[in-house]
Amino acid sequence: MTAHTEISKHYRHGDLVEAIRAGVAAQGKTLANVTIDDLAAIDEFHIGGRKATEEFLDQLAFTAAMNVLDVGCGLGGAARFVADRYGSRVSGVDLTSEYVQAGNVLCQWVQLDRHVSLHQGSALAIPFGEKTFDGAFMLHVGMNITDKEQLALELARVLRPGAVIGIYDVMRTGPGELAFPVPWAATSDLSAVAEPAHYRQALEKAGFSVTAERNRRDFALEFFADLQAKTGAQGGPPPLGLHVLMGTTTPEKVQNMIANISDGCIAPVELIAHKL
Repeated sequence: MTAHTEISKHYRHGDLVEAIRAGVAAQGKTLANVTIDDLAAIDEFHIGGRKATEEFLDQLAFTAAMNVLDVGCGLGGAARFVADRYGSRVSGVDLTSEYVQAGNVLCQWVQLDRHVSLHQGSALAIPFGEKTFDGAFMLHVGMNITDKEQLALELARVLRPGAVIGIYDVMRTGPGELAFPVPWAATSDLSAVAEPAHYRQALEKAGFSVTAERNRRDFALEFFADLQAKTGAQGGPPPLGLHVLMGTTTPEKVQNMIANISDGCIAPVELIAHKL
């Protein structure tokens, strides 16, 4: 079984559209009035959710004139945010076909299917031509990609000169063994966490200039503390949330993430670069 197959299997749900449909109904919404904000709790699968998305993507200066690529788009929550907030046309690529299929359904629900299109494919062989995009972003994707050099080369291939790329990944920030499972891997075999310096070197070698870096460790710990407090106050998780994607091991994955970040082993880090 290939690494791509194993990664896709890790994220597979089985009946994702129906699970989200049921969650929408439990919120008192219908498919006629559901919004991207209603879906944010489940389709922004990264530390910090919508708040992290806003604070990260607002730095990239996307506009309505831009053609933008979402690498590792998942359900397309961030892609829909970009289309709704900035008016950009967004194409998403993700390895897990179930996420792509469900994400395109969600785009139809919120009437953004003319602005956002999601495609099954690998970040190491992006299914678009050279110099197609004015900008790109990745949110919690590189942790499953060992070959950061090929990733950077693919980004360089599909981006136009001057294009911006924003990366928000969990990165290695200190020594120590990681506790598993975590959201992106049940065991260490599927985990490819790397230091920010590794990303920088790969990007620079591929023809990018890295212009900004921000460690979001404190933000992450606040996010998880707030998540646990809300879950406890409500007597359990809400109808829609990341637990729908992470399954029955959600509490263990959250506890391991808190421990790994608290111990200084990892942290979510933002990197912004421009193609020369």
